[in-house]
This record gives sequence, C-alpha cells and structure tokens, in this order.
Amino acid sequence: MDYSVPYGSEEMPSVTAGMGYSGTRTDTFSKDLCVYEGDVFGDGNLDLTQCESAVLFDVNNKDVLYSKNAFEQLYPASLTKIMTALVAIKYGDMDQVLVATDAVKVNESGAQLAGIAPGDSMTLNQALRIMLLYSANDVSLLIADCLGGGDVNVFVDMMNEEAKKLGATGTHFMNPHGLSNPEHYTTAYDLYLIFNECIKYEEFVEIISMSNYETTYKNKSGQDVNLSVKNTNGYVNGSQSSPASATVIGGKTGTTSAAGHCLIILSKDINGAPYISVVLKSESTDSLYDNMNSLLGNI
Repeated sequence: MDYSVPYGSEEMPSVTAGMGYSGTRTDTFSKDLCVYEGDVFGDGNLDLTQCESAVLFDVNNKDVLYSKNAFEQLYPASLTKIMTALVAIKYGDMDQVLVATDAVKVNESGAQLAGIAPGDSMTLNQALRIMLLYSANDVSLLIADCLGGGDVNVFVDMMNEEAKKLGATGTHFMNPHGLSNPEHYTTAYDLYLIFNECIKYEEFVEIISMSNYETTYKNKSGQDVNLSVKNTNGYVNGSQSSPASATVIGGKTGTTSAAGHCLIILSKDINGAPYISVVLKSESTDSLYDNMNSLLGNI
C-alpha cells in the first residue's frame, strides 16, 4: 500500500474495574498481525509516565516495538470514530445520500458538532471527511442512523460485530462517537487491530491525511450550506512536529475528561515502511504529543 498520500471536553464517568476482560485473544489472529504478549519497553529510555497506555507497532515486520498496558480497558473518546468509519466504508456506498433525522441531536455539553439539523443531507463521502477530520459527533450519528436503517443501535451492533471479527475482544461500543457511557471501552491493542484494518482502505488513508476540508451540503429546504473544517490532528494541521525519523500520514484524536487526551497515528520511516502508534489517557495536549513523539522517535 502507498501511504504517500479536538475534540470537545465532554464529561464521562470513570471506567470501573473488572469489566470481564481476561486479556486473552481470539483465534482470528493471523501471521499478518503484531501479537502482543506483555509490556515491551524498547531500550528502556522512553518516558511515557504521563499516559496510561501506549503502543508502537512495526506493521510490515509484525514487531511490537513498545507497549505499556496494551490490554487495559480505557475510554477511547473520539478514537471510536475509526471503527465508525471502518464499518461505513466497508458496508456503505460513498455516493449514498444521507438525510439527517432527530437522531443527530446531541445534548451533551461540550460535544464537538458540525451543526447539522434534521432534514439536512450530504453524501457518505462528505460525512466521513467531516467526522474524521473535525470529529463531529452529530455527523457520526448521521452515518450510524442512515447505515443502520434508521436505528443507531443497529449500526453500533455492526461495530461490535466487526470488533469481534478483528479479534478486538477487549472492546465494547455503545455509540458511534465516543461520548459518555460507562460500558463503552477499548484497549490500545484493540485500537491497533481496528486501525490496521482501516488503513487497508485507500479512502480512509486519504481522509486522515487531509489538513482541512471544504464542502457544501443541503439543508432541509434544499439550500446550500457551506462548511469548512480543519483536521484536529496536530501533526496534520501543522501545529505539531514529529521527529525526523518518522513522517506522520494521519490518524485520529480524542479527548474527554475521563478518557484524557488520546491519539492514534499512522506514520512511515525513511524507507516508507508503515507504523501504528497509540497513546491513551495522556494528561494534557502537550504531554500527548510529547508521548507520541517519544514513540515515533523509536522508529
């Protein structure tokens, strides 16, 4: 594959211990995956004390270069949307027109919104770009409602079924966006499995590598609505710099008060070989990118 091509601060309750995850993996694993069996701290010089969980995987060589608490179940915040995108790309039609219903309404304070309203319409192609770049929670509901046949829960069931197929057994989704729910959780390793599947789709890699996106959709009266969004990923929007050893292609951000600051990244080394890295529950935006740079510097 050729890889050349903030989410809000909404409140979430704490994850409770003992959610029934044993840390065992399913038989869906194959020789094409990095298999994690325990913490790997590389040369021991990386300082990732300001995050709860972190991983770095060499995709081509199936090597685990770094792992910290990779099986710990944590809130993913908007990293959830990579699974929403995967299910939508895999089972939807990019030219399909999505029409918003009351399902797109989000009442949670601080949630990131594009501002769509019932009756508004756009293609799945447009919706995926707005959701992944801007992390719009209302647009993730638009996708789930329309592709779930008018039922967001049907789409969420599809997300959970897809997770099982990928061997992401430490994951359980309750919604397509990552807003508050105590039964909505995943692990750094499961996010690697999901993201590794996502990057097999050219549309996904193209979208996460975009710094911004401008589009026009229709409101319920058929009038044009112009929308311009900027990628929340600091590496892609130019607000953050990666180490010289790694070129960031794209990824997904996620932040809530309970999940902390989260980030998943697709990068490549000087030879163009791909790597996947994840940081979960970092203490701040600055520490998030410091932690991610520590991982990327290990490439």
